[in-house]
Amino acid sequence: MDESLDSNDLDHVLIIEDDERLAGLTRDYLEANGFRVTVEADGARGVERIVELQPDLVILDLMLPGEDGLSICRRARPDYAGPILMLTARTDDMDQVLGLEMGADDYVPKPVQPRVLLARMRALMRRSDAGDTSGGEARLTFHNLEIDSATREAWLEGARIDLTSAEFDLLWLLASHAGRVLTREEIFSQLRGIKYDGQDRSIDVRVSRIRPKIGDDPNQPHRIKTVRSKGYLFVKDG
Repeated sequence: MDESLDSNDLDHVLIIEDDERLAGLTRDYLEANGFRVTVEADGARGVERIVELQPDLVILDLMLPGEDGLSICRRARPDYAGPILMLTARTDDMDQVLGLEMGADDYVPKPVQPRVLLARMRALMRRSDAGDTSGGEARLTFHNLEIDSATREAWLEGARIDLTSAEFDLLWLLASHAGRVLTREEIFSQLRGIKYDGQDRSIDVRVSRIRPKIGDDPNQPHRIKTVRSKGYLFVKDG
């Protein structure tokens, strides 16, 4: 790390993890790769620390003393818009789905290789910081729905929509390709930088969360349509 840098100039990562050894190793690795790191072991203080510190990214363990990661994620979300990366030692798909439903942006099963964790973190932070419109429009309008990539905000009937960072990324990706079916493979490649394994339900969970927020009927959607065996279509006319 460049010693001439002020630590306040570094991206700040909050690790909420009760395994002292794992938290210490992760902290050391991230600090060696240019991050400023804070560790919190007590789940009961998790929400308070996230809201107080407003870090650039949160690494949140699922199983914690005091309060579990799912509850922390759910309660912190109204006051924290940054990316949350959830760690889980369990392989149950339902844990991963619940994490996404509570507002997590990504999840990584334990044990995770440090370089894999770092890559997933950087991918989340790039998307969170991006105001890049890829050469296209910065704001898209579909009747009563407006989406702005520069401010990373969306409005329905003029009212701001409460979206997580990951939900905004998916909404913008679909809306900026309105009228074209995006396959799950394309979506995973664009948003998570990994290949779709044919089983991961994270994109489906996010679509189900986004639909009611943008005024779409979850049972008979007219804005974001599911194209069976392919992916999703954002309808141009909304």
